[in-house]
Amino acid sequence: MHPAPFAYKAPHSVAEAIQLLRSHEDSKILAGGHSLIPALKLRLTQPAMLIDISKISSLRGIRRENGKIIIGSATTHREIEKSHLVAEASPLLASLAPQIGDVQVRHRGTFGGSLAHADPAGDWPAAALAVDAELVIAGAHGTRTVHAADFFTGMLTTVIHPDEILTEIRVPGDGTPGIYLKHRNAASGYATVGVAVTASHDHGHIGKVTIAVTGATSVAFRASGAEHALNGHAVSAHLLDEAAAHAADGLECLSDIHAPAAYRSQLVKVMVRRALGTLLHA
Repeated sequence: MHPAPFAYKAPHSVAEAIQLLRSHEDSKILAGGHSLIPALKLRLTQPAMLIDISKISSLRGIRRENGKIIIGSATTHREIEKSHLVAEASPLLASLAPQIGDVQVRHRGTFGGSLAHADPAGDWPAAALAVDAELVIAGAHGTRTVHAADFFTGMLTTVIHPDEILTEIRVPGDGTPGIYLKHRNAASGYATVGVAVTASHDHGHIGKVTIAVTGATSVAFRASGAEHALNGHAVSAHLLDEAAAHAADGLECLSDIHAPAAYRSQLVKVMVRRALGTLLHA
């Protein structure tokens, strides 16, 4: 099936893109296009205009600033994967990027596009939550910064307004150890369940642990109960077993053709345990 007819604009600045959004209510932002283009082809969405932001140079790039790593929203997965700065400063992001789709997808898909799309099986939302990323959103009246915990509001839904653009993502650059593991859908590469974990530990004792899960429910979430069970305690296999066993407590997991709810609930526990064991060597 072919998309319905639409107009196409390719602005060269964020201000120009915002003006186009404000003057054309029925418009969509096009970044990498890996989610939008299939929806267009199926006519699940039929915008009157596509606003292609790939030519806005200020939305690309990775840099260090005031102890944080700043990643432009149009930076591709592949650019993050190959970044020495990311590898050094944010091991979790470096662990996750190579696991997205395939090389072709990573060359076109963007960091900000994935976050703004908020697919329940997307990988980046879990990482954003685990590192407590700050997301900078630009609109006609300036910019605002939103923490990842407040950014995702539901399935395919975020706090971005129709006339706003996600411009950059700020993550801690302190090199805290982190890992991302997922049970991969064989056809799409999306996460049936994916787990992002960061943890600091010293002399056998756990400092701060963050655990974020994607794929299991309609929106990515922090497994706060498991985190609290670990923080400040001595590392042991038994402790990790106990924490992981409660990682899915209270969840209403998704059930679809890929996995029933009970299977996803069990996967959360298994993947959390594997990630913790790999990161904490227990």
